Amino acid sequence: MVKSSEGKVVLVTGGSSGIGRAAALAFAAEGTRVVVASRSVEPLRDTVCAIEEAGGKGMFVQCDVSSAAQVEAMVNTVMEAYGRLDFAFNNAGGAVVGTPFALTADCTEADWDREINVNLKGVWLCMKYEISQMLKQGGGVVVNTSSVAGLIVNRPGRAAYASAKHGVIGLTKAAALEYGKAGIRVNAVCPGPTTVPWVEQLLAAHPEKKEPFMNGCLLGRLGRPEEVAQAVVWLCSDAASFVTGIAMPVDGGVVVGG
Repeated sequence: MVKSSEGKVVLVTGGSSGIGRAAALAFAAEGTRVVVASRSVEPLRDTVCAIEEAGGKGMFVQCDVSSAAQVEAMVNTVMEAYGRLDFAFNNAGGAVVGTPFALTADCTEADWDREINVNLKGVWLCMKYEISQMLKQGGGVVVNTSSVAGLIVNRPGRAAYASAKHGVIGLTKAAALEYGKAGIRVNAVCPGPTTVPWVEQLLAAHPEKKEPFMNGCLLGRLGRPEEVAQAVVWLCSDAASFVTGIAMPVDGGVVVGG
């Protein structure tokens, strides 16, 4: 049976590690042609090598998603290589180490700006250029990475990060409303505590925060990037063809337990 994603093209930002890398490999396993992007080139090469070693097709583009010029160039590169963009997984982001546990009055302006620029502005810029292309070709699917912190705030010190991730969900819903009749579906995934590099760095820097970080996780463990990746692949597939405008928790029950 031919898989619904086979032969299509996906762009994955933040594809050098963690959830982005796992999603790139999962899409490639479905026969999707994968373009991965991030600011760091060498980890991107590793992701593409892993895709090709598994028999898939991949390429990489260096991009800082907070730069409009770089995002536009990234989408143009995808079009030059493949002539279309079927799926976009806007995953680049993560908390600035040190910021996620700062109370609202203690968060610095520089840390606030970094959180918003990468986690919210970067998603908007990617959508701006991705959706423009999808409109030309008659449809597509966008999935954005938010967080359980975009759904609930269950501990102090989340002002900048939670604001950005709540914003991603609002942006997702707005775009789903605007472009549904044009054949473009837009959804978000909301990972809970997951074994991605920035989480591991945070817990290494703040070991005393591990217990509150896991607060409310009903399964009692961190999630795996592959578990979030499978949700993303499903949202892009024909199996989810009537799903748009949702923020899907992949969180081990944090939203329920928090």
